[in-house]
Amino acid sequence: MRILLVEDEPSAARMLAKGLREQTYAVDVAPDGASAVYQASVNDYDLVILDVMLPLKDGFEVCRELRAEGLTIPILMLTARDAVQDRIAGLDSGADDYLTKPFDFHELLARLRALLRRGPALRSETVELADLSIDTRARQVRRVGRQIELTAKEYALLEYLARRAGEVVSRAEIAEHVWEENFDPFSNLIEVYVQRLRRKIDEGYALKLLRTRRGEGYVLTSATEDSDA
Repeated sequence: MRILLVEDEPSAARMLAKGLREQTYAVDVAPDGASAVYQASVNDYDLVILDVMLPLKDGFEVCRELRAEGLTIPILMLTARDAVQDRIAGLDSGADDYLTKPFDFHELLARLRALLRRGPALRSETVELADLSIDTRARQVRRVGRQIELTAKEYALLEYLARRAGEVVSRAEIAEHVWEENFDPFSNLIEVYVQRLRRKIDEGYALKLLRTRRGEGYVLTSATEDSDA
């Protein structure tokens, strides 16, 4: 899942981005409100973490502009202002949730999971496909009950494909949601990670779940009649 973090304080942005990346999220950072509006308009994010006190445009204005542009992406506001009227202003401007600083990082993660589960439809914390099970809260993957160890990026790729199980997902879509804005579109990194993931979840099993569709992309499916092109 790809997140836009809007925070003007460099050390806070670095620490929060580092923590989120360790939890398998891809994170882009915007240092001010104007940059946030631009980045959200040109990239496809799964969620925005938005500080209220920002240069150029404050969080309330950013939130209103994103909603006015028709973006329905979940927005979590962060602020040191904990007055009831401030929380009301944040929610009325279009935010989905509001968290007051200082906050516990684990509470932030729980709120992110709750917002991401909503999406266009309520999402389960457990994703299952044939004998593959993904616990999105614990970031644990099992096949036939056996735990599979994945790196953070391998897990992020698998969860994204699993959330769209049965659909062909293009390389561009994977780059947009699993990698960050500095990703080189001409590299073979996606292909490398797909191969690593395939070895870990499919090797030794008769039913291959991760398939390649040449010229189209990749699909995670349990359909036995479907095979690699």
